[in-house]
Amino acid sequence: MKRLPKDALESARTIGRRALVMGGVQLGIVGALGYQLRSMQVEQADKFRLLAEENRINIRLLPPARGLIFDRNGIVIADNEQNYRVVMVREDAGDIGEVLAKLTELVDIAPDDLARAMEEMGDRLPFVPVTIADRLSWEDVAQINLNTPALPGITAEVGLSRVYPWGADLAHVVGYVGPVSDYDLSRIDDQDPLLQIPRFQIGKTGTENKLEHTLRGSAGNRQIEVTAVGRVMRELDRQEGIPGKDVQLTIDSRLQSYVQARLDGESAGAVVIDLASGDLRAIGSAPSFDPNLFVRGISTTDWTGLNEDKYRPLAAKAVQGTYPPGSTFKMVAALAAMEDGVVAPDETVYCPGFTDVFNIRFHCWKGGGHGNINLHESLKQSCDCYYYDIAQRVGIDKMAVMARKLGLGIKHDLPLSAVAAGLAPDKAWKASVRGEDWRIGDTVNASIGQGYVLASPLQLAVMTARIATGREITPRLIRLIDGVEQPSGLGESLGINENTLRRVRASMNDVCNHRRGTAYGSRIMADEYRMAGKTGTSQVRRITPEERAAGVTKNEDLPWERRDHALFVGFAPYDNPRYAVSVVVEHGGGGSRAAAPIARDIILQAQYGGPPPLDAYPASARERIAEQQRRIERRVPPGSTVSGRA
Repeated sequence: MKRLPKDALESARTIGRRALVMGGVQLGIVGALGYQLRSMQVEQADKFRLLAEENRINIRLLPPARGLIFDRNGIVIADNEQNYRVVMVREDAGDIGEVLAKLTELVDIAPDDLARAMEEMGDRLPFVPVTIADRLSWEDVAQINLNTPALPGITAEVGLSRVYPWGADLAHVVGYVGPVSDYDLSRIDDQDPLLQIPRFQIGKTGTENKLEHTLRGSAGNRQIEVTAVGRVMRELDRQEGIPGKDVQLTIDSRLQSYVQARLDGESAGAVVIDLASGDLRAIGSAPSFDPNLFVRGISTTDWTGLNEDKYRPLAAKAVQGTYPPGSTFKMVAALAAMEDGVVAPDETVYCPGFTDVFNIRFHCWKGGGHGNINLHESLKQSCDCYYYDIAQRVGIDKMAVMARKLGLGIKHDLPLSAVAAGLAPDKAWKASVRGEDWRIGDTVNASIGQGYVLASPLQLAVMTARIATGREITPRLIRLIDGVEQPSGLGESLGINENTLRRVRASMNDVCNHRRGTAYGSRIMADEYRMAGKTGTSQVRRITPEERAAGVTKNEDLPWERRDHALFVGFAPYDNPRYAVSVVVEHGGGGSRAAAPIARDIILQAQYGGPPPLDAYPASARERIAEQQRRIERRVPPGSTVSGRA
């Protein structure tokens, strides 16, 4: 059928429109392809050139600088130092054995380090860098860089590593860092990717551990261009991490070093508290250890030596060790009895040298007895029978309440490892823990700090600080975090009658400054620095009736581990107390002989801010003290300057 002119014209128009649309689509496609080609050839040329050369971009985490730790005077006690190391990325290395063999031809690497690196590479993802060796010399790094083409996957880097300038003196306070272990990862709920970096250092003990998140900081990252053989070509981008926060402790590093030197040769703990703020000026534990040994991973030989030492150098005895407080607990019994009104200050108790309680004989340390004795004389001469008597009147529950009020039987909140709670026992404790009724003999034992009572040197120092001030002194170890002052430990009033406290303080003064006082030999001669205190001796063995009949064996004739513990607590100056001190010498014998002289020397050092003049000591002791000062001055390092970030 012949088409009409009108239909032909319409058909032509339709075809023209379709051709126009198709042409536009084709033009658009060609334009897009052209733009993409231009982008690939011009704008993304570098990227595709890398791909063409089998290069690629790696993103690696940048560990932040760990926060520094300072003492109260701004002296650095935990620092960072530059550390050259060599790392390997397994997936870039190819034949790992061959590459490591070439590396060991250039750099001396210990077999243990190689074995540890191989183990880590087996545990980590193939793209995670693994440290082969660290603390390399600059010459080693130069050799590695010169031979990079022959060492695929190997990179020399510079990082930061922890260092402890004061070594063993602050080991139990600051603690130490060490490489992250599988055990660490299993016990902490921390998703920080930094922990996946092999040998990344985290706090293991002490302040380093308890303030880990404060000190660690946040990771940065860098983008690097590497070739197919793992050679780093260039750094494309870098974002630095956020450094950890700096921390300032309340510790005076010079006093701390003196305390450690004075405890040298003993198995002991000592604590010094500033009474104006609760600041811990020194926390000494002896013997100690070098925390720098742990930073890179301690050797088996060193670890075995520390663990098998019977004097337990790894134990922070000042806060972790708990001991029967002996006669230093008598102030607790005296305060409890006077506050309860069951004994008057001038009331006397007769001491024949023993007290019989239900056919059980409890002995006084003085076999012949003290005769009629009141509260003041009982503390000055440390009569046991006086406390056997008043304890039966006041009872264990009220003594336990007073003990806790003074800081015993309480775990003080400090950023230190294994802070002990000690024990201020009462009837409910024995029933719940031991399933037994409390007996009157338990009360008698507790009155002189024996039996179930346990306290750490830290708790004994807190007790003494609270008696000296009448305030609820709380120990403080952290002074500043990132420049921000932390709460003071001065505390509120204890609510104990001030007249009662004055009587106890006066008795403690005579302990040190009266000829019949048990610590008279350790008195301070300078009136403005005079010390008040209390000696203590706690038994670690039972003396049988047969031994008493034959004569009690002297401490020096016993094996070391069977000797009594020696204790002393004190504060000074007596008229205006500034510091409290406690000392416990494990198996040291008598408190007056072993612990009191150490405490006297420490509290004098604190008051003078350095070695005191010899006339502060009794004349008979000055020659010995002069030699002691010379010996300690050779050991105590000179003051350091404030450090910046490494």
